[in-house]
Amino acid sequence: MTDDRGGQQPGTESAEATRVTEVTPGNRGAEPPDALPQSETADDTREAAATEVRRGVISLARRLRLERNEIGLTGLELSLLGHLHRRGPLTPGELATAERVQPQSLTRTLAALETADLISRQPDLADGRRSLLAITEYGHVALRTEMQQRDNWLASAMTELTTTEIGLLRLAGPLLERLAAANP
Repeated sequence: MTDDRGGQQPGTESAEATRVTEVTPGNRGAEPPDALPQSETADDTREAAATEVRRGVISLARRLRLERNEIGLTGLELSLLGHLHRRGPLTPGELATAERVQPQSLTRTLAALETADLISRQPDLADGRRSLLAITEYGHVALRTEMQQRDNWLASAMTELTTTEIGLLRLAGPLLERLAAANP
């Protein structure tokens, strides 16, 4: 009901104004999940997508860590082998940049990989002051073993998905890699 000035009379609020949102542990009094804002902006959409992607990626990464083969390599060692596998020989500085760490923080890890014959060091022909690190055949075998176990688990988990969902995940893989390499 409105008063003679067009305003709402006390006690006669609209259903929208008096709607009470149930407080549950998941929503803490927020709008119900299916209630979309009247004018969602592109920034809101990106932020919501970022939250969903982050949650999914973190959950999957945790699960994949649990599925690791116990061959004795650390996550950093496997990551370094992965860079060398995908990109070919790199300098220690390039590996540090790829890992977003200082080169000095890789010294021990690179020495351990070299001692284990998982990587080899060779002079850089373009610049004699630098050395290039390359993955060895044994390094390829260790990396393949690690990847195969995780891929087997993931393929098995995907039996729960439809063909369309699997197709979407195949499209998402390269997009996630592009996001990981982004420097906005």
